[in-house]
Amino acid sequence: MTASHTPLSAETAVSANRDLVSVRVGAVEVLRARFDTDTDAVPASECRTPYLHPLRTLSGGVVTGHRPHDHRWHKGLTMAVPQLAVAGRAGRPGPASNFWGGPSYVAGRGYVDLDDAGRVETHLFQTAADGSVAADLVWIGADGVPVLSERRTFAVRDVDRAAGCWTLEFRSELRILGTDPLEFKSPTVLGRELAGYCGFFWRGPREFTGGRVLASNGLEGAAALMGQRAEWLAYIGEFDERDGFATLVFVPEGEAPEWFVRAEDYPGVNPSLAFGEPLPLAPGELLALGYRVVIADGAWSRERIAEYLRAG
Repeated sequence: MTASHTPLSAETAVSANRDLVSVRVGAVEVLRARFDTDTDAVPASECRTPYLHPLRTLSGGVVTGHRPHDHRWHKGLTMAVPQLAVAGRAGRPGPASNFWGGPSYVAGRGYVDLDDAGRVETHLFQTAADGSVAADLVWIGADGVPVLSERRTFAVRDVDRAAGCWTLEFRSELRILGTDPLEFKSPTVLGRELAGYCGFFWRGPREFTGGRVLASNGLEGAAALMGQRAEWLAYIGEFDERDGFATLVFVPEGEAPEWFVRAEDYPGVNPSLAFGEPLPLAPGELLALGYRVVIADGAWSRERIAEYLRAG
């Protein structure tokens, strides 16, 4: 790996070393990215993968959770796929790997430990003069065979002291490394109801459990929004040990996705790639994904969110 140090301004600075990147706005570290995934400290069954944690508001409130006791394989904010499978032929499924971590869902059996975890390795990461971070990653299947290459970029943008927020820009470009088509699948694709998680996933801190969920389609609440389409979705949580709230607004590029969202079991948001149907990817095809996450101090209303996004 290579890394560099790029001071952006007196307000925002990016620093990096062998295995992590840190972005500070003033005195607050608002983002940390970890790339040292090949470590015995994390079991292989959790799918060793790069992730962002902690993310913080401008006032210093942590808005991500990492390896919580209920789901040790949840890692702040990352890209995760419950099943990435070679497309089957003649009705027979091809080899599959779990890039989510933890047990895999099997129809008729529930969640089972299958020893099918893949891993995502970092070959290179670099910071640029504009403060963005780019990483070249390889997704390696449970059998040790590389299946996907990924170019992942992210950056801290639009620091707005008056509004009390900043925006994470995150992009992922995925290509098949072999000659067989692949399919991205969620547990709902495999037969479990209301478990359509797949792709860009945020795990919130435990104190955000029971938070308020809003979306552009006018619906409110995690149960009402599960599996629904919306151009944006917001999660509002209240801190423990410090006063106040934080609002995270998730804005995917392109067509409004079907959302996987939970609030009562745990705080989690995912604009799913494959909520109810598998997402196919052919050799030579580029899967280009883009997301913006507005991270704000305070409990924002639907009207304030909409106004802020329109202005941006």
